Amino acid sequence: MARRRQLYEGKAKILFEGPEPGTLVQYFKDDATAFNAQKKGVITGKGVLNNRISEYLMQRLGEIGIPTHFVRRLNMREQLIREVEIIPVEVVVRNVAAGSLSARLGIQEGTRLPRSIVEYYYKNDALNDPMVSEEHITAFGWAHPADMDDIVNLTLRINDFLTGLFLGVGISLIDFKVEFGRLWENEDMRIVLADEISPDNCRLWDAKTNEKMDKDRFRRDLGRVEEAYQEVARRLGILPEAGVRDVKGPEIMQ
Repeated sequence: MARRRQLYEGKAKILFEGPEPGTLVQYFKDDATAFNAQKKGVITGKGVLNNRISEYLMQRLGEIGIPTHFVRRLNMREQLIREVEIIPVEVVVRNVAAGSLSARLGIQEGTRLPRSIVEYYYKNDALNDPMVSEEHITAFGWAHPADMDDIVNLTLRINDFLTGLFLGVGISLIDFKVEFGRLWENEDMRIVLADEISPDNCRLWDAKTNEKMDKDRFRRDLGRVEEAYQEVARRLGILPEAGVRDVKGPEIMQ
């Protein structure tokens, strides 16, 4: 087992030094959190499934010209990614009313929105990731206006593509969260999709029954959480042939 220096640990992933300059190793955990980590638990096999699902979706997005930080999957729980400067803004796309939007505006969950709505949240756990406007983002220098143009254009393209992809396997993409980073190559910089795309940060409902197939099953104590993640992977055709099994995590260098 390779010894690697841990650089960061978040709620669902750990980042390690990569094998070459400009790369990182992203390790997917089974840990689950909700309500800004007020609720914690473990979803067995989640890390394995999210690694595979995110790999598949990042590759598909790359095929249509969406730049991402993804390089390749290394094993069941790890993938090699490009090191980027994360923009401290979460971008949320809503196609159907659910979650905080329903609560905030009193719109019945499941209501189809007149058009897709893009929202921004400042990445700050201590402040509970407050909702912000593009004015806040540019005024405080979290991203420049040109960056925001790229982010909005990429986000809408991602939404269009993923909506069709999921609908093709009988899943409605209700809403999702994405993050972006600045990838520096010599003196050139471009905005790329970062983090992950998985049932952890997408609301996915069965297109016929509206059954939830995402982390809301954990948030709302609906049960069958592991089965929901597995069903998403199965419909995408990427459930590991041997089923979900655990693998030893990396040995951490102190």
